Amino acid sequence: MELNTFIYIAIALICTLLSSKLMKLVKLPNVTGYLLAGLLVGPYVLNIIPKGTVDSLGIIPEAALGFIAFSIGAEFRFSYLKKVGKAPIIIACLESLGAVLVVDFTLIAAGNDVPFSLCLGAIAAATAPAATLMVVKQYKAKGPVTETLLPVVALDDATALMCFGISVAIAKTIEGGVGDSLALTILKPLLEIIAALAIGLIFGIIFRFAVKWFTGRGNRLAITYAMVFVCIGLGDMLNVSSLLACMALGATLANTSSFADVVFEQTDRMTPPIFMMFFFLSGAALDISIIPSVGVIGIIYIIMRVAGKMLGSFVGAKISKADKNVQKFLGFTLIPQAGVAIGLATTAMSIVPDYGPKLRTVILCGTVIYELTGPVITKLALKKAGEIS
Repeated sequence: MELNTFIYIAIALICTLLSSKLMKLVKLPNVTGYLLAGLLVGPYVLNIIPKGTVDSLGIIPEAALGFIAFSIGAEFRFSYLKKVGKAPIIIACLESLGAVLVVDFTLIAAGNDVPFSLCLGAIAAATAPAATLMVVKQYKAKGPVTETLLPVVALDDATALMCFGISVAIAKTIEGGVGDSLALTILKPLLEIIAALAIGLIFGIIFRFAVKWFTGRGNRLAITYAMVFVCIGLGDMLNVSSLLACMALGATLANTSSFADVVFEQTDRMTPPIFMMFFFLSGAALDISIIPSVGVIGIIYIIMRVAGKMLGSFVGAKISKADKNVQKFLGFTLIPQAGVAIGLATTAMSIVPDYGPKLRTVILCGTVIYELTGPVITKLALKKAGEIS
């Protein structure tokens, strides 16, 4: 019997609460419990919550990602960026580029077609900030690695889009496909980034005046929801990154309003149920039956992406003379991969349609493995770095 949607939401929240208690017993991050609870109760294991219901609740993950990006934007205070310097920018560029190049060269060396290898390698740059941020918040991690990590994962969306645009342009040229010129294909992601940042900047300025005008807690929370939702909505409508728009919204508020800390504190208090639902639904959407089908290509992608991220972040940290712990441990915190990667995979399918199903299967499989292992590895890395007490 199919239950009411509200009953399914109640089941999801109860399962996440119970899983968090279980995770404390085994000393694993709560986010791992949320993912496992969703996987167990979802359509691919026990099927207590059917696939149709999971799909119909798609607005929740999108809202959660918007608020996560908004919170990360708070890390881009000018005073903070002045203190950490250029290190996050250098590291973000090199860890993205490292993942792309290592995956590209390994796949090509293994005998795969160049256009396919370039498209799959391009997606390797993307990192999911949600799981990482949840681990940092749960354990109240503090230190050089955490301070560098948050702006790096924030910048990662932009660097991933640029790497993808360049790789796709080269793949199109090799395939001999008609369409946009090489220059336009490379320029397009840059224009998308600028448009997303402009949306966040404009509504961030509106936000600044709104929080001065609306002084009540409830009113300020309502305007926060409105601003985040309008950035998500416009991002979707204009086909630009809503994550970047929400990050720019948070960064603009953090740098222009004396009420920013109050707004971020209120938001942190009201968003945990949304985040719990987000990870639960992400777990429910993970189809573990595809894991055996990825073959050698999937194994290469899953291992070499992590190797590239670690190598790139180490080189970037070394060049920028970052803290020793940043050089040693930052790469381990950049493993999670989810929504952005799946979106890029869908785009890549139209560029190399002959390889579309294989490419999407590899990315979906990688998402399953990265999302389940990433939070645990992030926790261990931050603990080794001495940033989790």
